Amino acid sequence: MNRIDFTPYRRTMVGFDRLFDMIENQARANAGDKYPPFNIERRGADAYRITLALAGFKPADIDITAQANLLVVKGYKPEESPEGEMLHVGIAQRGFERRFELADYVRVDGADLADGLLVIDLVREVPEAMKPKKIAIGGNTLSVVEGGSDETAAA
Repeated sequence: MNRIDFTPYRRTMVGFDRLFDMIENQARANAGDKYPPFNIERRGADAYRITLALAGFKPADIDITAQANLLVVKGYKPEESPEGEMLHVGIAQRGFERRFELADYVRVDGADLADGLLVIDLVREVPEAMKPKKIAIGGNTLSVVEGGSDETAAA
C-alpha cells in the first residue's frame, strides 16, 4: 500500500492536523472499494456535482445523509430471486456505502436519480461574517470585498 508521508508538512504547517489525518484515513478506507463508480465535477466557482452509477437501484433503495463535513450515500439491495436460472451475473447486486468528506460551508443543494445515475448537487455558501472585509482607515465603514484577492491586491 502506498502511504503518503506528511511528516515534513506537519512540522511547518500549524493547524492542518485534521486535514492530514483526513487524507490518510480516506486513502486507507477506500483502498480496495471501487463500487459504485462515481464522478466529481466542478460546475462553477462554488458549485459541485457528484454522479454515482447505480444501475438497478430505486429511489427507495438509496439513503443520502449530510452531516457536518460528511456526505454518506448508502444503497440497500433487497434480496430478489430471479424467475429463471442466472447463467452470468455481471451487474452488481450488492449494497454499498460511499462517504465523501465535504469542505466547510459546502451543503447539499439537491439529489436526483434518473437513468441509473444518482446526481447530487453541492454548493459552497460562505457566511457573510466569514467573507473578507475592507476596513477604512480612521473610520468604521466595513464593506465586503467581492471577488477575493484580485481587488485586494489592486488596492
